[in-house]
Amino acid sequence: MQQPSPERSLAAFATQLTYDDLPEESVETVTRAFVDTVAVTLAGSTEGAGRKATESSGIDPATADAATLLGVDADTPPDSVALRTGTAGHALDYDDLAWAMSGHPSVTLVPTLLALAEETGASGRDLLTAYVAGFEVECAVADPISPDHYEAGWHATATFGAFGAAAAAAKLLDLDEAETTAALNIAASMPSGLKRNFGSMTKPLHAGLCCRSGVTAARLAADGFTADVAAVSGDRGFWDLYGDTEPAEFDSPEYNMLEERGIHIKAYPCCYFTHTSIAAAQALAEDGVDPDDIEHVTVTASSGAGDALHHADPDTGLEAKFSMEYAVASGLVRDRVTLATFRDDAIDDPAVQSMRERVEFVVDEELPYDSHEATVRIDTGTETYERYQENPPGTHDDPLTDEELRAKFEECAGTVLSEGEVDHLYDVLSSLSEQENVVSAVVEQR
Repeated sequence: MQQPSPERSLAAFATQLTYDDLPEESVETVTRAFVDTVAVTLAGSTEGAGRKATESSGIDPATADAATLLGVDADTPPDSVALRTGTAGHALDYDDLAWAMSGHPSVTLVPTLLALAEETGASGRDLLTAYVAGFEVECAVADPISPDHYEAGWHATATFGAFGAAAAAAKLLDLDEAETTAALNIAASMPSGLKRNFGSMTKPLHAGLCCRSGVTAARLAADGFTADVAAVSGDRGFWDLYGDTEPAEFDSPEYNMLEERGIHIKAYPCCYFTHTSIAAAQALAEDGVDPDDIEHVTVTASSGAGDALHHADPDTGLEAKFSMEYAVASGLVRDRVTLATFRDDAIDDPAVQSMRERVEFVVDEELPYDSHEATVRIDTGTETYERYQENPPGTHDDPLTDEELRAKFEECAGTVLSEGEVDHLYDVLSSLSEQENVVSAVVEQR
């Protein structure tokens, strides 16, 4: 019997998935992803690209409540809401990661789903199920051409995320298999996002554009809009143009990336390729290395890190998020690496600048391109200290504790909400599967 096309296979998975299919562990993982993504979206609405996207919609982030900032109670169309909230969610580079897609999954899915939550009357279980559908689809689309696709210069969050957002939106809108297939094929003409724009406001815009693409593709498909039936897998389709993959390589996909490879929640608000090095540097400092004694620091990491981190001497907070030198210097000099570390007024801190000038970043070409391994070596002139670390904190296998996640939520959401509002929103999100109507639960405290 002839196998269904990749597009039909992906659509069939998404449409047939039910909440009861989700393992308990996956529900917990996605619930934590919602908690984390909502927090960084709220904080992101106050700074840089997120603030500009919010204000361009006529919203003052300094006075708006959570429902308005998150777009669950908005007067504007869902595609516009998805654009601004997706941009805000990625504005601080504090949102989670999935190595299975070489990018940031939740910022492509949570804003998309919240933008449609009001019109669909979505329950928490609806959102959780649609998230999983979108996550597995974007990882399945990524699998045949990763990490080469990212290495070639594409921002995988934006490109693969467009498919995940389309699948998640289609699921929440209750599209059938044919309509969901059309949504994915429509979305195949929408992906973009260049790594060249890392360190600028356009980088978080990529996430907003991908969320908008997902909403648009699903709504068009629901209205009968057509697309080529093999826009992902066919000749001159997505895989052909964005990678180098024959359709035959996509054979009997396994939809369990969420369980097998999971989601990694960020401990620091900067490029993920810096995180292992920050943690290693902080561990050395905590072991008693005095920053004043340091003469030279050598950081060795992968070529993927070398591609992403191209601001050795950053001039802005955004550039600093993509600077190995600045990030490691901050880890050595400051007690904590927080949101404040990457604000423009923090860049010229004399202690950090002095340390940054002593940090050398070296690429180890023998490491796999997308490896997150790092070695930090500190020379004081009389002593040498070295620490190798395989992974950053907060991975799926070594997650942030509930206390650490709650602290991050309070740090981020507290930038725009009162303590009572923060507590209420955390309670809603941390019990997402129990919410009969998520929008009503969020706006309850008004």
